[in-house]
Amino acid sequence: MSWSSRMRRWWSRDHSPGSADDIVALLVHELGETPTALSPDRLARWLTDSSFSFFVDNDGDVGGLWRSRVFYFFLFGEHQEILQVRGHWQREGAIERLVEILEFCNTWNTERIWPKAYVRVRDDGHVHVVGEVAVDFEHGATDEQLSGTLHCGLATATMLFDALDSHYPDPVGQAP
Repeated sequence: MSWSSRMRRWWSRDHSPGSADDIVALLVHELGETPTALSPDRLARWLTDSSFSFFVDNDGDVGGLWRSRVFYFFLFGEHQEILQVRGHWQREGAIERLVEILEFCNTWNTERIWPKAYVRVRDDGHVHVVGEVAVDFEHGATDEQLSGTLHCGLATATMLFDALDSHYPDPVGQAP
């Protein structure tokens, strides 16, 4: 039975919230695996097991390139329990296109759950588009949950960037 089927079954039952230990025990019972804490080493192990190339930067952040796009895998929170997959579109827009790129991102966010799309204007005036998926794993994550979240972040951000590439075709790639 898939993780999502098990979670739907669990949520359909009557249950009252309990202690953190009760929640973890319930997750172990329902998922058949003990959720474990996230860590940069665990992310690196998943990337290695998935045969992905990756790097660890000077700040200890794990990242990699997928289809010429830079992705980072951040852990936030007091106990590094919040996993964020953040991708960056490999192209940059002119500041004169800021409003239309913002409208593109707003439309994306209205029509889709993932990834959250937003823009950053750099000091040089160029517009950069970012896609991110963030999940709070306060009680840890099973390997299946971690894998699903990482695949979701990579796949949905890639879809966002592919849509941007289609909407803003590369002028060099077009015949004059």
